Amino acid sequence: MSTNASTPNPGVAYSTIDNPARRRAILIAVCVALMAVIASVTGLNVAQPQLAVEFDASQSEVLWFINLYTMSLAALLLPLGALGDRVGRKPMLLVGLAIFGLSNIAAGLAGSSEIMLASRFVSGVGAAMIMPVTLAVITSTFPADERAKGIGVWTAVAGGGGILGMYLSALLVDVASWRWLFALPVALVMISAALIMRSVPNSREITEHRFDAVGSVTSVLAVLAVVFALHEGPVNGWTEPVTVIAVITAVVAVIVFVVWELRQPAPLLDVRLFSGRNLSSGSLTLLVVFGVQAGIFVVLFPFLQVVLGWSALRATLALMPMALTMMAASVLAPRLAARAGSRSTMVTGIALAGVGLVLMASLVSVDGGYLAVLPGMLAMGLGMGLAMTPSTEALTSALPRERQGVASALNDVTREFGTALGVALLGAVLSAGYRNSIDPRLDGIPTDIADTAREGVTTAVVAADGAGELAQDLVRAAEESFVDGWQHSMWAGAAVMAALLVYVLVRGPVVASTPSSAPDTAQTRRTPAAESSEDYAR
Repeated sequence: MSTNASTPNPGVAYSTIDNPARRRAILIAVCVALMAVIASVTGLNVAQPQLAVEFDASQSEVLWFINLYTMSLAALLLPLGALGDRVGRKPMLLVGLAIFGLSNIAAGLAGSSEIMLASRFVSGVGAAMIMPVTLAVITSTFPADERAKGIGVWTAVAGGGGILGMYLSALLVDVASWRWLFALPVALVMISAALIMRSVPNSREITEHRFDAVGSVTSVLAVLAVVFALHEGPVNGWTEPVTVIAVITAVVAVIVFVVWELRQPAPLLDVRLFSGRNLSSGSLTLLVVFGVQAGIFVVLFPFLQVVLGWSALRATLALMPMALTMMAASVLAPRLAARAGSRSTMVTGIALAGVGLVLMASLVSVDGGYLAVLPGMLAMGLGMGLAMTPSTEALTSALPRERQGVASALNDVTREFGTALGVALLGAVLSAGYRNSIDPRLDGIPTDIADTAREGVTTAVVAADGAGELAQDLVRAAEESFVDGWQHSMWAGAAVMAALLVYVLVRGPVVASTPSSAPDTAQTRRTPAAESSEDYAR
């Protein structure tokens, strides 16, 4: 990445853009593409009941509709980003947009679960080609004195895209159909592609090192196997052959990846970086916090929409107290960290988030409604806001100035991987808890209706129409069983938070040193996402 407009890095083929109007056009083009990717992460959350009815899908299958996208995005973010560095960022963007757009059209027209699952996975592949390259385009074309502004806009879009995506998706579900959810990313893709072809120059990295194909394949296998095992284990059992195979695959892939990366002069990801306390505690905290947040969103929407009977838009608005509390805490966190220290602030945030999960597990009930879960949501928002900022600072302060791009790459991967893990684990625990709870409540219910009710709370409510005088009893049984599954899910999240709390207490970040004083470990491969500046990493 160049440090000024006149002295480009000899290892990268690009030139900065001096024309302000051209830079604005580039920024708009890549941010529109980024918005499509981020909005698609959360969009399907609001349509879970509609998807369950449309495809006669179980709760577990609906979770796969949601999580396959994030799963493939997290698995391919680093390798496809690194590949985009070499083949050229503009063609990688355009191909990624084409794949992303076509797969969203396929999802919108899907007539079966299989087509929906396949299209969501392919959408994640396209998103992994887009997301890291959008940031690399900014850092490779903006001059040094303008780069921070461009990265600031990129960061705002990355942070706000998910929330905006949920609200627009909820509006589309309420006024039209869940199929229109996929029209939004397709429209954004078309706009972005036209702008990119017109205004974005091509750039690529010139390197003497070959592409880390082995590291790429093993990292993808590891991520996919871990997420699959966490998704299927709680539902079908940890001793089932398919779960055991996934666990073994994950362990072997991780071992091979670590051993291989340690031997490479330019690894896809230098695993030695995680030996430092700041980097390891910061990245682990972000992984858990984003994972629990994503998992909570997945289990909250069925509770609000099916158990409480709220519309998609009203259910989305119900998340505002949690979101606003988290934003306020994020602003407060740097001041608190300056006075009390980063580790103390992280510990406080993690503890509050854990308390929020305990409150949601303890107070939730069918009759208690929204007010029963609101205290836990507020505690969760406050805790996550306090934990995120010092965790990011711990991660970035662990690396020297010239490696701040690596920190931002780890930040991106950690967020997406955590999201996939959180949806898989908490969603699967919810599904397993619901199924185990509703079984003894189905005595006297016709077999075919009982089998449908076991698949999830939405299908149970729909099936109640054919249960005659037992309809009300069946609906009540499904709602109470969902609350039981909810409690199991929240307790699982609380256990993860408790483990994280112990880790940070024992091995939390030390007093942050300046980036320039951090030890220089081995040479680290700069991926497109890794080419962001220190300003973004902070």
